[in-house]
Amino acid sequence: MRILEATADAALAQREAEMRQATREAERAALLARLPPGTSRPLEGSIESRQFGAAGLVRAFDLARSLAAEVCGALPQDTRTAVYDPATSAGITAARGVNDALLRLSDDLARRNKDMQAYLDAHTPPGAFGGTLAVALTVVPSVLRASADSASLFKTDVTATGLAYGEGARALFVSALAESCPQRIAGLGGGYLGELDPVQHERLLGKLRALATHRADYANRIGILQKLADGAKGDEKRDMAALATAAGAVLKAVDAFIESLRAGESGDKSPLANAARYLGYAQRTEGAALLDFDVRLEGMSIVKDNLFSGQKMRLSAVALLWYRVHGPDGSLKLARTVRKMAPPLEVDLRGDMASGEFWNGK
Repeated sequence: MRILEATADAALAQREAEMRQATREAERAALLARLPPGTSRPLEGSIESRQFGAAGLVRAFDLARSLAAEVCGALPQDTRTAVYDPATSAGITAARGVNDALLRLSDDLARRNKDMQAYLDAHTPPGAFGGTLAVALTVVPSVLRASADSASLFKTDVTATGLAYGEGARALFVSALAESCPQRIAGLGGGYLGELDPVQHERLLGKLRALATHRADYANRIGILQKLADGAKGDEKRDMAALATAAGAVLKAVDAFIESLRAGESGDKSPLANAARYLGYAQRTEGAALLDFDVRLEGMSIVKDNLFSGQKMRLSAVALLWYRVHGPDGSLKLARTVRKMAPPLEVDLRGDMASGEFWNGK
């Protein structure tokens, strides 16, 4: 009897354990059923701010024009202002270096030609060479070859960083400045700098031709000196040979400079053409104050979808601006920081709520 009761109790205990296990599994299954799967996605259409992301830039555009008018009101009244651009400033500096080198080398070769001629006159026997020198000086050397790579003359490291509105934010603001007060803006910094104006280019070419003429004179005098050295003897021969070698080294340096200007090419490949562009811009902006600035424009758009009220869009924008006005000598005339936010504007995507000025504004 006791064995039967023990067996019955064991069977009952096992059934109760199985029931408890089944209950726990059922509760766990019910809990998991209430949790979303790990790969689930939110329902579409509740809030979408990317679909109309560019729409907020309309408000940023309006802010840029408003800020430009404000900056125009703060610019010096007694002089015009040029927009500071690092790349343009570097180009002007390099162009002045090219112009200075042309003048300096021409003056140096003119002096050397004078000294060389005096030396030749002192060491040339009467009647030697006849009219060789006069004929030689009429020869035009082909020194305008475009074989040397001189990109380093105008090499500069300038990095442009676009934020929110993109790289066009600066160009937009500069154009807005020119629109607001064109009579007070002397130069916009980047973009077209006057490369189609032939005046500066012709001036540089004239200086280059003068240098080439001096170079030709010097080369022919070196040739005559070498002929004199061939007929000389002793110390005089050594002195003439040493002078000819030194003069030849000067001639090579001048040739390397002339070739580096790439006068026979056009556009960005020619440092001479680039120098003409920047010298012209420097002349037009001479004496002007300089406006240095940085601007950040961001537009925001939020689109809301509602089952009962439909789809609505609100637009806003923020602009952060700092600017400084310097004199040509670098002195600080003015410094300000400005921030503006555009009040949210609700736009019905059917075109009914916003005013006509918003949809058709320039």
